[in-house]
Amino acid sequence: MIDGQRRIKERACSRLSARYLAALRAHLGRKDRVNGNGDSAQGLGRAVLAAGLAPLDLAVIHGRAVAAIAMSQDFTNGRKGWFNRKGFFLSQALIPLEAAHRATRETNRQLHEHNESLRRHTMLLTSGHRRLEREIARRKAREEDVRSAKERYRKLFLESQLMQKKLRQLTHQIISAQEEERKEISRELHDEVVQTLVGINVELAALGKGAAVGLETLKAKIARTQRLVEHSVNEVHRFARELRPAVLDDLGLIPALHAYSKSLAERKKLKIRMTAFGGVEALGSAKRTVLFRVAQEALTNVARHAHATQVRMSITEISGAIRMEISDNGKSFPVGKTLLAGNNKRLGLVGMRERVEMVGGHLTIKSAPGMGTTVCAEIPFTQEKARK
Repeated sequence: MIDGQRRIKERACSRLSARYLAALRAHLGRKDRVNGNGDSAQGLGRAVLAAGLAPLDLAVIHGRAVAAIAMSQDFTNGRKGWFNRKGFFLSQALIPLEAAHRATRETNRQLHEHNESLRRHTMLLTSGHRRLEREIARRKAREEDVRSAKERYRKLFLESQLMQKKLRQLTHQIISAQEEERKEISRELHDEVVQTLVGINVELAALGKGAAVGLETLKAKIARTQRLVEHSVNEVHRFARELRPAVLDDLGLIPALHAYSKSLAERKKLKIRMTAFGGVEALGSAKRTVLFRVAQEALTNVARHAHATQVRMSITEISGAIRMEISDNGKSFPVGKTLLAGNNKRLGLVGMRERVEMVGGHLTIKSAPGMGTTVCAEIPFTQEKARK
């Protein structure tokens, strides 16, 4: 491609060289030896410009023409203005190229200014675009935060509604449990203590009417009355122990469980075997009370519903916790159905779970046909040991 352009340029120079030589010869051959207005030279300059040639190309063409004319020119004949006239012709031929060059420089200057203005505008647009992108990103982030907050608040609202529902159900269960406990206490007082007191009253009335009876008969009646009073006192003590055993506060969890297990085994004809980790007494009062209530409820359920003959209770230390397991060989029951929030049967199981979770532990109950039931409570022990 470069060679083709060079050939085109050479042909243009050759073509213009002949015209330039003829015009310069005519200019130098004028008899009046006056430079004139240089129109022909400027015409050649415009032709050079139209051919895409540069001022250097025009200088080459001028040099060739001068060389051709100088070979036949006689410099001794007095034509002293020859050099000035050829210089004038060249200067006239350069005028169109110089004008074009000035126009080009002006155009380039304007183009440069335009480019500079465009560059500044581009920088401003780029800066504005970046600010816009940052603003869009910030708004998207805020919109995402708002959506996340709405979703979080929605979940919290649903959880709050669920907790309120569970709280109402639990309150209903607690009230029902309290009523059941009051009925049980009322029934026990009526069947045990009241009947015993009625028997004492009858014996005392008989003593008042039978003052004439013999001494031996009187002693026998007094002894029978004393036994009734002793039985009544024992029943009252039992109720007091079940409500809050003093031995739990005075001697600790293990003695309290031994005493309760022994009393229940004697009354219900059960065989209860207990093994315990002595370090459990390092637990705080609240946690020891929870373990006692779980054992009390579990053993009471065994005595009332399981028809079991043997119960095994163990308290052991595991990694960072105390585990208490109570297993029986009695009948099974559907644990999941019983622990449903809306189920009003065996509310003591729900109470056990709530008590254990209240001190940071968890409760599991397993029951299967032929395998009996196992109640397992685990509560944290690490903090208690560290404090010890």
